[in-house]
Amino acid sequence: MKFTAEQIAGILEGEVVGNPMAEVSRLSKIEEGAEGSLTFLSNPKYLNYIYSTKASVTIVNDTFVPESPLATTLIKVQDAYAAFSKLLEYYNQVKLNKSGIEQPSFLSQSVKYGDDLYLGSFSYVGQHVVLGENVKIYPNCFIGDNVVMGDNVILFAGAKIYSETIIGNNCTIHSGAIIGADGFGFAPNPDGTYTKIPQIGNVIIEDNVDIGSCTTIDRATMGSTIIRKGVKLDNQIQIAHNVEIGENTVIAAQTGVAGSTKIGKNGMIGGQVGISGHLTIGNNVRIQAQSGVGRNIKDNEILQGSPAFGYNDFSKSYVHFRNLPKIVAEIEELKKQILNQKNGKNG
Repeated sequence: MKFTAEQIAGILEGEVVGNPMAEVSRLSKIEEGAEGSLTFLSNPKYLNYIYSTKASVTIVNDTFVPESPLATTLIKVQDAYAAFSKLLEYYNQVKLNKSGIEQPSFLSQSVKYGDDLYLGSFSYVGQHVVLGENVKIYPNCFIGDNVVMGDNVILFAGAKIYSETIIGNNCTIHSGAIIGADGFGFAPNPDGTYTKIPQIGNVIIEDNVDIGSCTTIDRATMGSTIIRKGVKLDNQIQIAHNVEIGENTVIAAQTGVAGSTKIGKNGMIGGQVGISGHLTIGNNVRIQAQSGVGRNIKDNEILQGSPAFGYNDFSKSYVHFRNLPKIVAEIEELKKQILNQKNGKNG
């Protein structure tokens, strides 16, 4: 896809300084700009690159005044960073704007779908599935029976959506994610074996949720595992059966949440955090990376450590953790001095 500086300025409501017909077909960093690329300058740290970049078009703040001649065409806007972000979103929408049903693929006759559906090759859509407007399903996806999806949902290649899952509007699910697999439910037997407990619930994902690659969200034993609106999940996260994650909570990679735990809204959970089952995590909670949580957490707490405790207490204690050998040596020396004093008195 090629765009001229004039077309881009129209999208961004900016002013062209230079060649309005300069064409670009790709994006680049300003220091790596090449002919045919579009870049931007907002951080003064990179100011020198504006005079050497080979990018055909550069977005700059409208306050920018060059101190020497430029080889690049400028587009002046109020906020270069915000404008470039807007352009990235526009570019992404254009790039992902596919439609049509590719073959080979399987679409059950009972499926209902809206306008602008894209179904990639080797995908499977089961019985009684309902798909909203502008749904994009990339190749090798699986969608089980009775799944419901809202508008503007994107499933990238290889995503798997098990039966009865409900997905809201404007959700993105990345490659390799598995939504609705059985929860980890087994009952121990007297002989040491285990009997599987049927998992007959489902998963509900509300609007504006992003789910990263290879993340797994298990169906409930009964009822629903619920991901509330605005939640953002990174790659390689495990969400167990009957978990509920409150709206606008973000969770980083390799975190695991055990069954039936309820996490409040507006939380921030770092990478490699482990959260035990049947807990209640409050609203606005911050959990630092690699923490282990085994107790209920009140609203607005900040935690670190394993087992996790107050962030400020952890930071103070960590100073002593690092100095433990020195502290032990000082204690041993004090013990010797006390012992020598006692021996001196006794003598």
